[in-house]
Amino acid sequence: MRAVVLALTVALVVPEFTPGKTYVYNYEALLLGGLPHEGLARAGIKVNSKVHLSAVTENTFLMKLMDPLIYEYAGIGPKDPFVPATKLTSALAAQLQIPIKFEYANGVVGKVFAPAGVSPTVLNLHRGILNILQLNLKKTQNIYELQEAGAQGVCRTHYVISEDPKANHITVTKSKDLSHCQERIMKDVGLAYTERCAECTERIKSLIETATYNYIMKPASAGVLITEATVEEVHQFSPFNEIHGAAQMEAKQTLAFVEIEKTLVVPIKADYLARGSLQYEFATEILQTPIHLMKISDAPAQIIEVLKHLVANNVAMVHEDAPLKFVQLIQLLRVSTLENIEAIWAQFKDKPAYRRWLLDALPSVGTPVIIKFIKEKFLAGELTLPEFIQALVVALQMVTADLDTIQLTASLAMHEKIAKMPALREVVMLGYGSMIARHCVAVPTCSAELLRPIHEIAAEATSKNDIREITLALKVLGNAGHPASLKPIMKLLPGLRTAASSLPLRVQVDAILALRNIAKKEPKLVQPVALQLVLDRALHPEVRMVACIVLFESKPSVALVSSLAGALKTETNMHVVSFAYSHIKSLTRITAPDMAAVAGAANVAIKLMSRKLDRLSFRFSRALQLDYYHTPLMIGAAGSAYMINDAATILPRAVVAKARAYLAGAAADVLEIGVRTEGIQEALLKSPAADESVDRITKIKRTLRALANWKDLPNDQPLASVYIKFLGQEVAFVKIDKTIIEEAIPIVTGPKPRELLKAALKALQEGIAWQYAKPLLAAEVRRILPTAVGVPMELSLYTAAVAAASVNVKATITPPLPEEIETMTLEQLKKTDVQLQAEARPSIALQTFAVMGVNTALIQAAVMARGKIRTIAPVKVAARADILKGNYKVEALPVEVPEHIATLSFETLAVVRNIEEPTAERTVPLVPELAVQNSQTHSDYLSSENQDEVPVRAPAPFDKTLCLAVPYIEIKGCVELHSHNAAFIRNDPLYYIIGQHSARATVARAEGPAVERLELEVQVGPRAAERLLKQISLIDEETPEGKAFLLKLKEILETEDKNRPVSSESRSSSSSRSNRSSSSSSSSSSSSSSSSSMKFHKDRVTTGNNFVNNIVSLDQTLIMFITLFCLQYLAKFLGNAVPPVFAVIARAVRVDHKLLGYQLAAYFDKPTARVQIVVSSIAENDNLKICVDGALLSKHKVTAKLAWGPECQQYAVTAKAEAGVLGEFPAARLELEWERLPITVTTYAKKMSKHIYMAAFQAGFRLERVMNSEKEIELTLALPNQRSLNVIFRIPEMTLSRMGIHLPYNYILHLRKCELYSHDKLVHILDTRAILQQEQLQEGSSQTVYLNMGSPMAVECQLHGDQLGHLQVPAP
Repeated sequence: MRAVVLALTVALVVPEFTPGKTYVYNYEALLLGGLPHEGLARAGIKVNSKVHLSAVTENTFLMKLMDPLIYEYAGIGPKDPFVPATKLTSALAAQLQIPIKFEYANGVVGKVFAPAGVSPTVLNLHRGILNILQLNLKKTQNIYELQEAGAQGVCRTHYVISEDPKANHITVTKSKDLSHCQERIMKDVGLAYTERCAECTERIKSLIETATYNYIMKPASAGVLITEATVEEVHQFSPFNEIHGAAQMEAKQTLAFVEIEKTLVVPIKADYLARGSLQYEFATEILQTPIHLMKISDAPAQIIEVLKHLVANNVAMVHEDAPLKFVQLIQLLRVSTLENIEAIWAQFKDKPAYRRWLLDALPSVGTPVIIKFIKEKFLAGELTLPEFIQALVVALQMVTADLDTIQLTASLAMHEKIAKMPALREVVMLGYGSMIARHCVAVPTCSAELLRPIHEIAAEATSKNDIREITLALKVLGNAGHPASLKPIMKLLPGLRTAASSLPLRVQVDAILALRNIAKKEPKLVQPVALQLVLDRALHPEVRMVACIVLFESKPSVALVSSLAGALKTETNMHVVSFAYSHIKSLTRITAPDMAAVAGAANVAIKLMSRKLDRLSFRFSRALQLDYYHTPLMIGAAGSAYMINDAATILPRAVVAKARAYLAGAAADVLEIGVRTEGIQEALLKSPAADESVDRITKIKRTLRALANWKDLPNDQPLASVYIKFLGQEVAFVKIDKTIIEEAIPIVTGPKPRELLKAALKALQEGIAWQYAKPLLAAEVRRILPTAVGVPMELSLYTAAVAAASVNVKATITPPLPEEIETMTLEQLKKTDVQLQAEARPSIALQTFAVMGVNTALIQAAVMARGKIRTIAPVKVAARADILKGNYKVEALPVEVPEHIATLSFETLAVVRNIEEPTAERTVPLVPELAVQNSQTHSDYLSSENQDEVPVRAPAPFDKTLCLAVPYIEIKGCVELHSHNAAFIRNDPLYYIIGQHSARATVARAEGPAVERLELEVQVGPRAAERLLKQISLIDEETPEGKAFLLKLKEILETEDKNRPVSSESRSSSSSRSNRSSSSSSSSSSSSSSSSSMKFHKDRVTTGNNFVNNIVSLDQTLIMFITLFCLQYLAKFLGNAVPPVFAVIARAVRVDHKLLGYQLAAYFDKPTARVQIVVSSIAENDNLKICVDGALLSKHKVTAKLAWGPECQQYAVTAKAEAGVLGEFPAARLELEWERLPITVTTYAKKMSKHIYMAAFQAGFRLERVMNSEKEIELTLALPNQRSLNVIFRIPEMTLSRMGIHLPYNYILHLRKCELYSHDKLVHILDTRAILQQEQLQEGSSQTVYLNMGSPMAVECQLHGDQLGHLQVPAP
């Protein structure tokens, strides 16, 4: 019977508080942040209090907190206790104990009332208690789900009601999914331009939020009494997938009934104002940065103090904490009034250092006051134009986008002073559009009236045919991305029954691009328009291709993509077909989750299109998209590139490149750059350069001539245009037209540049001392969320940097320059001796903070990751340029170096601090180095089954020092490494990151004689040999291989001399034998095109007519081989015959005057087209040398040899490259041969060769195991047609080949076909083929062979006995 009564009670009543009574509860609220593992540090706060509840009327109640106590925590649980925040409790006691009034009916909290003396932060704590009382109990259901209003918004809530007859109470369980809210209370900063990637978080989430409420209620006379209520709320965040570990914010509340008193709660004598509802109210935490807590008592005085610190401590080099101080300056300016900022500006505007710091900080403040300040100072003439543009561009992107700021920006854009400067007006207008976009992100129901002025500008400009104004209006509408702008934009789109067809093509393109941001919000509105434009064949191809870009960015369905693919089957414009096909094909490979549906649609559509379209070359328009997305870490990047041509263009009409990034469930278009060249195209198409029949050099000359005639272009026709988008917003665009060029030419060629040059040279001679510092708030990304306790938690990322440099420069010029520099002649300049001394100390400090925890103006308790980087690179140099003597020298002089030239540190901390004791913050490392660690979670730790587990001790930190001494200059560099992380708990990325990591780099003098300076000297011209500190000589040894070759050659030549009379029969026999050999070779080539025995041919070269009577005609293979031999063996060192062209000496000058360093000498022998470079040590007993020897053997063949070691004899590698034909196909061949290589090289080469088989298989190559030459690698490339490539790659143990590789471009080569056998058959050729066909020479006489190398100059080798003589160049 009792159970029936109890069930009836649940169905009919709700919690109540009887009038005339005071219900007393014990209340405890706890908020802790950190990783859920014992032994790791956590930070948080706790509030204890008694709660008195009294009814004023039937639906109005009073609530008062009695004996409130606030605790703070930063320690390692569970052993470290909470610490009372006594001073903070005392400071807030008066506010906390003021009773508040609230409406309460049927378990639902209504309006909340409080005196003005109760701050929003304290009132939010009361809301946390009232949130527990929020109960939507249904009369007819025990299990149900609804969207319930609470302190955190209107979120999905699940109720389960049950009764316990034995205990005579009712249990209500309420769970909230805070990730699925109809209306979520949160505040985002710095995320307006990011897109939520819903598909990225469908299976994997980076932020999970849930709350569970448990109530125990007992029947009362007129309802039920809440005897106990507990709340557990968890916010779990990780920049990676949560399964790899995540940081948590855990909130707990307990409300336990104590007793009923008859003493009622009495309101104070003050007006109780309506302060909203149960929903959380944001307070000053928006202006409070979470990385430090400042007690602001006198903002102007504190601003001046921080300014002076920044100016004084960032002169010679940047201060370590300069970035943090810069953030403090920004925070102080955020709470300052306009009057305060104006007073500070008036005090420091005439002091350059202070002025720069203020102008760098003000734009990052982000309050409407700053926009007003910048506007007023510019209009008053107190800001220069560069200062105004720099400040305004940043401020418009950082300022809070509310209605007042939008109106202020609109008035600035319309001001007459701004209107007179078109470029400046464009900056303001683009910022206006971006501001509307950010406002609509914060207020999704934003009014279209905000864009009415832009719509009117567009309509008026269209009626007047003002192209510049139409373009600007379209770009502003594109930035705003409001769906209400679709109709005005469509009026400017071609082909939609509008007058847009009469507008220039560039305006039509801008109109289509303005749809892109609208498509992100309302894709269904844009897709039909974009598809119609793509399929309209009457439109210009560029318009259709740009519409294709917009269509695919709107993420079309399978039906739309298939419709497009079907329509392209009958498309006649190959540029449109190529662009659409390449776009669809590249989308099939996309892996980003937000594009998965489009990738699937593209895979269906590509099957409907012809595969022959793959063969279209890159002279047709193309689209390319590449991406990489790593699902476990939820990070990715994507890149897009679009190249738009048309049938008449010489250059691409337009090129667009875009980069996109993915991180933690969000996506953003980071950067986009677009270039259009329609004006240049028009100039080129009117010139003879467009003639396809002329050669490339002629085309280039005609193109340059056409560009020089830019004055013939119309005034309204831009030569080119460029735009830049950052985070999806166009921040700048430039149109280069005739007017800009006409204005720029006088500036460049006028007197002002000469005056600037004269002033700069004068200042250099007098000496320049310059100090500069540049701060930057690189990132401020925040998400503020209310918790069940009523205290806000924050996820934030801050990055700030400061760069500083001090430079001292002085120049000495002999003889002095004339007053009128423009009168100086080249001969005078050549006689000038310039000496320059310079010292610089550039330094950079960067700090990054990632914070998760409580952030209010009263108390902060958070886990924080803090990274610091600081680098200092001092340098002191002296330079001298003696132009007359061709001598140039640079000296690096000793300079004072700090203890550490670079420091990098990263640490994770638990931090707690309160406003009453801001300097007494408590900081604990998140991973203590010496503490005992336990790898179990908190719940596991408390469970009985884990009580007896042995704790896991953290491993010792990793410490290592790496040092390297640089020889000769006696400098030692060391890097000290330290690392300690939590990977011993879990082997996941997050646990490797948390902990302490640091690296410090030091540079110091090593042991040994001190170095006075480092010198780099370059001597050009005939004096180069004189500057060499050590005579260069190479040992020219005669090798056995050379002797063997000469003997074989002499034997053949002598045999042919004896058989000088050659009959027609023998000639015909030789001819037929040659034909058979050629036929056999051809057959072999065609039957096994990829085999290693394939012949390679090159262009046959013939000698000039004036040498006909003296030429001995040789087989071209032998001729080339003889030439190589001549180069290799006869003139090994060019320095014996020609002086060096230039010399370079790099050395260290030590106090003991010992020569240390290297010298380089370069030689060039023009008759033989041969270059030689010799690098040698200048040390006394060091014969180490590096020799590079190269020769242009013909216009089709080049060879080079690299040798090194003592006298260049230890190791050597020879490279040969030649062009010719392979069978019937144009081809090129590259050979690498080596004699000896270092063991390190051969060891790594063998290791890499083990992976060749799999790599070749994956790349589609055919592999054949054959024993090729052990010391040779050969790569042969052949073009069987204009769009394919054959590849043959020979390495010592295998041959790889692949035929018919598709090429993106058409390649057209014109070659004459002649044979050249591979060099591995030289011996066979020498034995079997006759090489001499002219008159028999006298036995014992010298034989002269002229080798024509494809140029008027011939190379001559003389054979004397068994020795080849020197190289000669006969007269033409």
